Amino acid sequence: MLCLALETSCDETSAAVVKDGSEVLSNIISSQIKFHQKYGGIVPEVAARKHIEVITPVIQEAMDKAKVSFKELDAVAVTYGPGLVGSLLVGLCAAKAIAWAINKPLIGVNHLEGHIYANFLVPRPTFHVSQFPFICLLVSGGHTMIIKVKGHGEYETLGRTRDDAAGEAYDKVARLLKLGYPGGPVIDKLAKSGNPKAINFTRPMLNDGYDFSFSGIKTAVVNYVKQLSVVSRSPDVSRDELLVNIAASFQQAVVDVLIEKTVRAAKEHGCQTVTIAGGVSANSQLRTQLLSRCQEEGLTALIPSFEYCTDNAAMIGCAGYYKLTTNNTSQRTLGLQLTTSYSLSPIASLKI
Repeated sequence: MLCLALETSCDETSAAVVKDGSEVLSNIISSQIKFHQKYGGIVPEVAARKHIEVITPVIQEAMDKAKVSFKELDAVAVTYGPGLVGSLLVGLCAAKAIAWAINKPLIGVNHLEGHIYANFLVPRPTFHVSQFPFICLLVSGGHTMIIKVKGHGEYETLGRTRDDAAGEAYDKVARLLKLGYPGGPVIDKLAKSGNPKAINFTRPMLNDGYDFSFSGIKTAVVNYVKQLSVVSRSPDVSRDELLVNIAASFQQAVVDVLIEKTVRAAKEHGCQTVTIAGGVSANSQLRTQLLSRCQEEGLTALIPSFEYCTDNAAMIGCAGYYKLTTNNTSQRTLGLQLTTSYSLSPIASLKI
């Protein structure tokens, strides 16, 4: 089965052709980071306009790289929410037009669900249905959630952030330290040269349920930096050394909370497999420490390839395949509509 998938929920325009839900024949991503960096974050109107400019050539490049024609496609999958409304509309309109033209099913995929299915894409260890149920830590710029995946299309949200998502905290701390945008990659890079034990930043709600709160860690960094501006630092510590120590200590606090809650959720809910997904799952320290901790606890950790951590259409194609083949879709007579809901309820499929 060949599925063309589109992803335009935020600032990446992506199109992919996925075969049988796991083999990625093409996965084209056009990033807008350079257009938003000067603003320190995503500007929704700019994002939507850029999607309009590149959506057609991105789709064509994906089809050309996969060496398939539109007539050979069996379905079209598209992110229909949550995300920026203007951005989502571009992808949804393009997907509807293609599905109508080739008279194939249109499959709506929740963006969060797409991230979960990044763990089913190869190259990676083979995922078998016997590994259900499993725990997924979905952590990105806009979402931080612990989800129990009971089966294809069956989800239970165990915990979510009560304020900032982990990725938001990274961006805000990077802005405070004048490191640029996006904050995650630059802090991860700096942290490699720092001492993660140099500063004991707070770890909110570490042992309290499965919900998260990262605003406290962010505020602790803000207060620490303000204190440094009032109290002279030791002449033995250079500014560069201080900066990398702040980055390393902040990142350690975030990673400690993410891993502790995820592993505890797996053990308390009888899940042998732990996965991560979302943009922050590309963080090197999170990946390394999760693998190590799961090995200590006798758990299996599955981590997607770096290329499937950030927003991409391949994960949408994978999720769409399982929706269509496992009958977890509901037929609709009306067109697929956008949603802003973070709920992982069953998603619709529309036969044009």
